[in-house]
This record gives sequence, structure tokens and C-alpha cells, in this order.
Amino acid sequence: MSPVVKVVQPSGILDGTKAGQFRQEISDLVQSNADIVLIDFQDVTFMDSSGLGALVLALKTVRAAGGKLFVCSVNEQIKMLFELTSMDRVFEIFPTREAFEEAVSSSA
Repeated sequence: MSPVVKVVQPSGILDGTKAGQFRQEISDLVQSNADIVLIDFQDVTFMDSSGLGALVLALKTVRAAGGKLFVCSVNEQIKMLFELTSMDRVFEIFPTREAFEEAVSSSA
């Protein structure tokens, strides 16, 4: 049976004002039995430490439910934030959604 993949696609600025809504969205996906959650950053222009905190919490939530969380399509600012905080070692980051889909379909 193939895993249930759900995609979250935040947009604009991922900061403290959007963090709560983002966490709720992840929580809802976990409750809907998603095995894999992909966070597609294609439409995110900027993320601050609150957004990063929400992302770490999302990872913990998904893992606690036995799922996996992946990230794709990060821009240079977000990539730099991940590298500066060593979060690039914590999250599995794909360059594009297509690269993610290819990796998931080949491992299933």
C-alpha cells in the first residue's frame, strides 16, 4: 500500500502571525492519517525564527504520529536560515516538488 502524502503550501511570509495557523494545518493532516507531509516553500518569500520554530514543532508532531516530514523548493533566504541554524541537517530538503515525488515513488 502506498503511503498517504499530504502537501502543505504556505505563502508569503512565514512568521509569528502565521505560525499558529501553520501548526494547526499540520495537526489536522496528522489527524487525517497522513504518512508523509511535504512542506512546499515555493510561495514563501521570507521566514523568520518563529516560522522556523513552527516548522520544528511540525516535524515533532509528524514524527510523534509515526510519519515523515519533508521540505522542498526553499529560496536562498530560507536555505541560509536552515544552514545558519544547522536545520539543514534536521530536515530532508528537496530542490523541487518533482524531485521529492521522484524520491518517494522510487522508495515506495
